[in-house]
Amino acid sequence: MAKELIGYCLKTKKKEPMVKGVISKTTRGTFIAKGVTKEGNKMSVLMSEATALAAVKDGLATKGW
Repeated sequence: MAKELIGYCLKTKKKEPMVKGVISKTTRGTFIAKGVTKEGNKMSVLMSEATALAAVKDGLATKGW
């Protein structure tokens, strides 16, 4: 479905492709993917359950819950 996860880099304040993403469930019931950019900067992105499960199925991220 998706070719890559696009997240928000916390250092450069830009949206970039995510590497080594781990998806976890928040206390409010949404899903968050945390990972790094290709330079090694931390990044994250909030997503729906359908998007999170599709990313795990496509091998873009691992399941953390």
